[in-house]
Amino acid sequence: MDPASVAPPTDVFDYIVVGGGTAGLVVACRLTEHPENHVLVLEAGGNQLANPMINIPAMWTAILGQEDVDWAFLTTPQENLNGRILRHPQGKALGGSSALNAEIFVAPSKAEIDAWGEIGNPGWSWESMLPYYRKFHTLNLPSEENMEHLGIDWSDESVRGTSGPIQASYPVGKEDPLSKAWVETFKNIDSSIKHDPFSGRALGGYSSASSINPATKSRSYAGSAYYAPASERSNLTVLTGATVNRVLLDTLEKDGARATGVSFTANGQTQEIQARKEVIIAAGAFQSPKILELSGIGDAKLLNTLGIPVVVDSPNVGENLQDHLISAISFEVNDGIATADPLMRQEPEAIQYCMGEYMTSQTGPFSYGSITSHSFMPITDALTGKGQKSELADLFANYASKSRPDFAFEFVDSLVQSDDEASSCILMFAAQVNAHDDKGEKGGKNYLQMPKEGNYITLCSTLCHPLSRGSVHITSPDVYVPVQIDPKYFSHPLDIEVLARHLQSLENLVKQEPLAQYVKPNGRRNHETSHLNGDLEKTKDYVRVTSISNNHPAGTCPMMPRDKGGVVNERLMVYGTKNLRVVDSSIMPLIPRANLQTTVYAVAEKAADLIMKDSQVPK
Repeated sequence: MDPASVAPPTDVFDYIVVGGGTAGLVVACRLTEHPENHVLVLEAGGNQLANPMINIPAMWTAILGQEDVDWAFLTTPQENLNGRILRHPQGKALGGSSALNAEIFVAPSKAEIDAWGEIGNPGWSWESMLPYYRKFHTLNLPSEENMEHLGIDWSDESVRGTSGPIQASYPVGKEDPLSKAWVETFKNIDSSIKHDPFSGRALGGYSSASSINPATKSRSYAGSAYYAPASERSNLTVLTGATVNRVLLDTLEKDGARATGVSFTANGQTQEIQARKEVIIAAGAFQSPKILELSGIGDAKLLNTLGIPVVVDSPNVGENLQDHLISAISFEVNDGIATADPLMRQEPEAIQYCMGEYMTSQTGPFSYGSITSHSFMPITDALTGKGQKSELADLFANYASKSRPDFAFEFVDSLVQSDDEASSCILMFAAQVNAHDDKGEKGGKNYLQMPKEGNYITLCSTLCHPLSRGSVHITSPDVYVPVQIDPKYFSHPLDIEVLARHLQSLENLVKQEPLAQYVKPNGRRNHETSHLNGDLEKTKDYVRVTSISNNHPAGTCPMMPRDKGGVVNERLMVYGTKNLRVVDSSIMPLIPRANLQTTVYAVAEKAADLIMKDSQVPK
């Protein structure tokens, strides 16, 4: 049941889940499949299950920044991005960021998840995680005709999900020549995908799925797919509009602090609720470390400065922040090629026509996700240019000779040098994107400028495996004061070397057939500085000016051995405690290569099993 903004029916639960987001709802719903478990979920946001702005797939851009559904975080000024402040949308609603993300549905590689185990986490590997990737979703394949159009000839039922709650699907693509040109172009440069994305071995260009229910053409997310079917369970209580102030910790036991409950505020009243078994923090990469620090778990120096009693001195809480940066170039397409530019320009006629299509038949652009033309790309001679991989190898070797490479460096080095692993995701978006801050406005007000006249495609490049590490910390004992987020983008010098080379490859990609047939010769671009012409230093300058966050924060409560910087162990238990876990993207010791939602779901599914096993409750 969901007694929104109403006091819970009891003051004691078996499990208290802090955060009703992507991971929190998965854990709560799996735990309450067992009638003996009574679970309370505390969510600061509201129940937005009926909100059309969330449910209509293409409306995700319109809800970013809306205070009722988005925490709308901002970074500190980033020294290596010309002092720019970047936006970080994070979901503030049941379902968390799965309620407002761009619905991109992609998988990590086997090597990335295996590395989690190799860093010192027994029981974590691709093989052990694959059942959970399959468990959380159902991939709905399109018709044979549409599969041919989208180049889907790699589907493997032994690895993809066939019966999970989250529904993933593909757009009807026959009327979209660009999506077919995308996959054909990668075939022509011998870089098309050969394996199912959920095989852990996917490399190259392909048509990716979106987390959209094909039956209703609506967003499929943790709120609708996990919570809604479970909402009538008598052993599940969800309280919305509830801000958790801190976890209550008993420090009298010698073998670690025991979480006895939480303090939270709802409707202006502060209450305490007790937990018989565990407290599970699932508040995301920015807010999970915040709650730990407010509860007295963190760097003792910081906590003492703020007057917070130290329960566990854990200096790595809030450190190790990782995120994907993305930069892009927009290319004008030939006359008559349909793109989403009129919608991005918010032209009334286009919006009215597309909304009419969606409301009457659930078709048209409003029924689609944001990006379905995707690729996982290494450095290649065909796109990046000859000699670029050896140049990067020399740069990595030179850096290693002057420092003490850690596991993360050696791992990223191995991926960048590999022909079989991606160091960038190359994407195509059928509209113009201009991230230039020509007005000099800090704080993201000029985050994406209104598209210019004309129709465009945008090719994007992301940095899959950043070496830069940032931090997120509280600056006050007041729970309502936002955290300080400093990703320290490009603080590691090799990050910009990798991303700039991949960005240069976009000018080569757009010249390849058949994609080149759709791009206007000598056509306009998103900005006069986007003509890179193979100049690496000019490209680096462009990257510093245009890179924005892909909004994939991770790693701030990392699952690692404590002496290596860990905050939680391999069972996601917070070091120094007996029954306090963290379950969300903050536990990822190394960020996977692409959008995080599939991995967050899988981690949460595994976490639910760990919790049940540790409780010794038979399944």
